[in-house]
Amino acid sequence: RGGYESASKHFNPADVEVDVAGRSFLVTGANSGIGKATAKEIARRGGTVHLVCRNKERAEVAKEEIVTETGNQNIFLHIVDISNPKEIWKFAEKFQKEHKLNVLINNAGCMVNNRVLTEDGLEKNFATNTLGTYIMTTALVPLLEKAADARVITVSSGGMLVQKLNISDLQSGSGPFDGTMVYAQNKRQQVVLTEQWAKAHRNIHFSVMHPGWADTPAVRSSMPDFYERMKNSLRTEDQGADTVLWLAVSAEATKLPSGLFFQDRQPVPTHLPLAYTHSPPEDEEKLMEVLEEFSQKFKSVSPG
Repeated sequence: RGGYESASKHFNPADVEVDVAGRSFLVTGANSGIGKATAKEIARRGGTVHLVCRNKERAEVAKEEIVTETGNQNIFLHIVDISNPKEIWKFAEKFQKEHKLNVLINNAGCMVNNRVLTEDGLEKNFATNTLGTYIMTTALVPLLEKAADARVITVSSGGMLVQKLNISDLQSGSGPFDGTMVYAQNKRQQVVLTEQWAKAHRNIHFSVMHPGWADTPAVRSSMPDFYERMKNSLRTEDQGADTVLWLAVSAEATKLPSGLFFQDRQPVPTHLPLAYTHSPPEDEEKLMEVLEEFSQKFKSVSPG
């Protein structure tokens, strides 16, 4: 929290005091934590918000809260499990026919501390954090390409700084399984995805960010020891969401190049000094190829 408090002294409040009526935002993992805080702030500013959540009951409570607190009725709910690639494809195909989209916020994530496989045989963290983010984004790129001032923001983590991209074991099948390190590897992959997308799609502004360590349900459940030690100095959900909001609504964000990694409204390096975490370009290209192969495998060919 201290880092946020000192950084925020230099923020320009006017950056986020904007009216986004008529613009459409999609937030994944929007029923709690940073996702919900972001969705609520966008709703306050008049945006149309699509909440993409896995749990129907919790999602309905979150939607109700956002509508009540902001008075904004343009809040829509979509129930999608981001660890299920077929569901994402199906959702994206339907969404493109029915809605427009200006800003995609990839916030859904998970940190599962044991190696669990989804019904598709995918390791759960990889399925949600990496493949789910990849499919949601690539499936919606055609819709974003049609929009004015289109943006994609992915919520990563500073934990990725300890990981070098490893494409040899994307599903963590060899060696002992450490959920925290798997999560950090997925978050490194999200940084690489963002950089690659920024090169490929010049009409869309891509960014990836570290929210700082915030007091969210996800941190409490997946990192209980860390939470107990740090709970008095964690950021609030709103502080964690601040840079997501800034990247989503401010005019300042898009003055900076596409593909950067942000913390507290500033671009920051994606590698620590002297760290051996840089990967060769061919590894980064290989990651994109492998994810594309995976994603196509789950894309059902709808008749007509």
